[in-house]
Amino acid sequence: MLRAAHCWEAEDLIPRSPAMTAFRRTARLQQAHWRDDHGHPIGTQPYAPKPGQPARPVGSRIPLQYARTTGANMLSDAARAAARQRSDNKEPHQTFDHQRMWADLLSSEALAFNLFGDLAADLSRADAAVHKWFLDAPGTVCDVRFAHSPGRLDPSFLNSLRAFDAAFFLDRGDGTLGVVAVDVNYHERNKAETPRPDNLDLYGHVAERSRAFSRPNIARHQQRSDMCVLWLEHLLMQSMLQHDSGRWTWGRYLVVYPSGNVDVEDLTTRYRETLKDDTTFATITLEELLRRGGLPRTAVAAIRERYC
Repeated sequence: MLRAAHCWEAEDLIPRSPAMTAFRRTARLQQAHWRDDHGHPIGTQPYAPKPGQPARPVGSRIPLQYARTTGANMLSDAARAAARQRSDNKEPHQTFDHQRMWADLLSSEALAFNLFGDLAADLSRADAAVHKWFLDAPGTVCDVRFAHSPGRLDPSFLNSLRAFDAAFFLDRGDGTLGVVAVDVNYHERNKAETPRPDNLDLYGHVAERSRAFSRPNIARHQQRSDMCVLWLEHLLMQSMLQHDSGRWTWGRYLVVYPSGNVDVEDLTTRYRETLKDDTTFATITLEELLRRGGLPRTAVAAIRERYC
């Protein structure tokens, strides 16, 4: 079935994890069926082959030029508008895979636009949604951004290229902001990475000031680990709360993932165990996020049909 749908991909095989292998294969096949059911043409590897360049069909992709023109990877007009606005407005030093966002149906970046595009277009709806997710969230949502960093390669933050898939900013009414920094996952698997050695002192300083970690666990996170990216994005949010400007005075880092992604579930569970104070860290499954309300019914239905 996978081969017939052009969805038999070696990268979906996760050694010693049949559950994660099954999830990745099923998710890829589901996207291929969604593409076919909605009449979208099949994409390729590479995304945009040059004349004469060998290419093979990939069922979970759509052709890049078609994707850019139609915005077919986005499920609503608001999601398409948010994606185009973000694509057209670069942040300093950004690293942003435009091809994957537009043409890969497994893209978690595209899922972020599909989840939150309608909220970015209606801040009153965004405010209601954030307060459904977090009853203790202070202030009123005043902005929603995608693929956002407060400052890439900026040593006053984390001096890294890390960014959030989405960020909700809340006006606290006293001249300061709160932030809900969101990491959206879909097809991702756990992979070990190593923090930049020349940044370890800064990472350690931010981690210590956050009071969220014990010193032994800070040292643990400074080593190569599959928690590396999660730790760095959580620290990026913490660096905002510690910024000399005093602009941000409340924050939470939220990880969203589908219930079938056992890798992310395991990763976030183990990561939480390294925290001595987890008040700035939260997780929610995609399915639970949709159940809690706040998104338009049409968006919920479209997301469930495609991703759940």
